[in-house]
Amino acid sequence: MAKRGTRRSTLNKRRKGKMVVVQAWLRRFGMGLGVMVFVGWLGAWFFLSDADIKTADWTKQSTLSLSADMGFSVRNILVEGRVNSDPDVLKAIINIEKGDPLFSFNPKEAQQLIEKITWVKAAHIERRLPDTIYIGLEERRPLALWQKDKKLRLIDSEGEVLTDHNLKRFKDLIIIVGTRAPEHAPELISLLKVESELAKRVQSASRVGNRRWDLKLEDGTAVKLPEDDIGFALRRLAVAQEEDGLLDKDIVSVDLRKTDRIVVRTRPGKVQEYKAGLKTGNNI
Repeated sequence: MAKRGTRRSTLNKRRKGKMVVVQAWLRRFGMGLGVMVFVGWLGAWFFLSDADIKTADWTKQSTLSLSADMGFSVRNILVEGRVNSDPDVLKAIINIEKGDPLFSFNPKEAQQLIEKITWVKAAHIERRLPDTIYIGLEERRPLALWQKDKKLRLIDSEGEVLTDHNLKRFKDLIIIVGTRAPEHAPELISLLKVESELAKRVQSASRVGNRRWDLKLEDGTAVKLPEDDIGFALRRLAVAQEEDGLLDKDIVSVDLRKTDRIVVRTRPGKVQEYKAGLKTGNNI
């Protein structure tokens, strides 16, 4: 009987020991599960409440403020190459004031926005430590005034429309007319610049059938240019002016489309006088 009692006592102790272990394990599991649930809830709250963004913003602002206190704040904004770009537009895009943290300025973002300005062909933006923002602009160069639908537009050497406002300061530029005139204007104007004295007289140029140009001089004289060899035609006209003062005579039009002669038309009553003074071949 003593042995049986001893065995039962031993078994009971073992069972109690196992129960203690199981209970301890369950407590640990429960605590772990509780911690996991709490962490999960905390994480969900952290992200869903934008606490992560707020924390990141706070960290960023604190870092920027610290950098400014260390001397990395904006003291100078240097702009080079600006001629026609609106300074107020540039200032709005930069959106930074003197004293702001230098590292709060994003050069790449500013460059992308500035290059969307019509006048700007390319921009180079950088932070120059410790206190300067540098903006280098390559502006488009105005070439001519393009007349379309009875309205003038300023274009550059690539035929890009720059603006149709405040054109008075560009009144000395040549006026071009024609739907596709802008894409052909750079070549014509380049050739006219070679004959500088002749170019001074040209007021406008009209594209005829998208094949050739008709020039209109300041005194109203019309000059018909050929489809090809425009430079040669202009040279012939320049020589006729240098030798005979052709454009100073009372003429209505000059036709340069023939390579072997210059065809001119004079006003009534001036034909004989003009014939006597013209050395270049003519047909009136």
